[in-house]
Amino acid sequence: MDILTIEVGSTITKANAFRLLAEGRFEPFAQGFATTTVSEGDVAVGVENALKDLEARSGIKLNDPEIHLNSSAAGGLRMTVHGLTYNMTARAAREAALGAGAIIKKVTAGELEKSDLDEIGQIHPNIILLAGGVDFGEKRIVLQNAEKLAAMSLGTPVIYAGNSALRAQVQEIFSKCSSQVLLADNVFPDVDVLNIEPVRYLIYEVFNQHIVHAPGMASLSELTQAQILPTPGAVLRAAELFEEALGDVLVIDVGGATTDVHSVTEGSKEWLIRLVDPEPHTKRTVEGDLGVFVNAANIIALCKDNDWGGDRMENLRAMPANEQEISLTHYLAERAVETAIRRHAGVITDLYTPSGKRQIVKGKDLTAVKWVVGTGGALTRIPGGKQILQSICKGAGKYLLPSPDAEILIDRDYRFSALGTLASTYPDEVRQTMAHMVASRQFDQEK
Repeated sequence: MDILTIEVGSTITKANAFRLLAEGRFEPFAQGFATTTVSEGDVAVGVENALKDLEARSGIKLNDPEIHLNSSAAGGLRMTVHGLTYNMTARAAREAALGAGAIIKKVTAGELEKSDLDEIGQIHPNIILLAGGVDFGEKRIVLQNAEKLAAMSLGTPVIYAGNSALRAQVQEIFSKCSSQVLLADNVFPDVDVLNIEPVRYLIYEVFNQHIVHAPGMASLSELTQAQILPTPGAVLRAAELFEEALGDVLVIDVGGATTDVHSVTEGSKEWLIRLVDPEPHTKRTVEGDLGVFVNAANIIALCKDNDWGGDRMENLRAMPANEQEISLTHYLAERAVETAIRRHAGVITDLYTPSGKRQIVKGKDLTAVKWVVGTGGALTRIPGGKQILQSICKGAGKYLLPSPDAEILIDRDYRFSALGTLASTYPDEVRQTMAHMVASRQFDQEK
């Protein structure tokens, strides 16, 4: 059986064709690429061009394939998150949202103020996530926040993932306005307990409703029976299945608009006991200011490197071809990875107590990571991607980074997000495919 995955990215549309083999794994056999045509008013044109490129490269004409889609062409879901305390429910809700591909525009903790409501109105989010309180804990502030959000009548879907004792009351509050309310299990049901998967699933559901608003996407959605995933969600799902098959993994996706970091690891016992706040087993951070094309000027500004500004920025291209263009993109990718990993990784901090100084950890411990996977055009299409990733594998210092012994994999054939797109329907087959690709060195595995 032929299976086709289509990724409608912010700049490039990618098509990957697979065969499902009798032994229960996928065999890739054709690829095609084209510029995404959202600015032309119809993303389907870019998809058609990618399929033509696939057929031209392979000499194969696909025969009624099963189609699976992921997309970031409509932009991520603008989301606001509202919890009771930042270190507990607000933070847990934020982790769930980022794991599902949402773009967090505002996070609040405690009672919503008028200034908060004004800003929410200006953002006009695609989805609101309301949390707060462990199960059967605080009630007053959560209900007040629900009343204030409902009174705004934004018509925005609301996910409630707070104190489970308030589900019926929250549902009744939002039933009086035009907002759809979706109920999920509490993201923080008890102290030091994170529960983000139910919320992530509901965000995917809302994404499916949102994605059809990209011009031409509605017609594409009719081609598949499977759930359309946000592209970052597909990469995250691929990372989860990779970890199940092969061990703890860090995936860095450097794109034209963002740099996304995905980690699937519990961390090491050495640092786990020093962790002050719980971290999810699967974590994603989105650096919306670290893209090598759309946000290239911002990277230059952040790094305060005048040598790479000015006239050299004339070499900036979405698909670099000559030496000058490639050199600029390599530099931008290097800076993006350095900055993004510092924002994602845990930090060792000295805490002074009456009994003396002790070390604590804030954030995600990456020291147990066995595999570091580079994906996205800037790491897979530009020379030197392995060296960029190797440079961040320093072990425990100020930041809890992967060990120098971690294996570096480069997703040169750009299959990672494609396999993540298939993960919901074919999880076992994707695990087997990941293991086979590593064993047969289909990833570039040279250190």
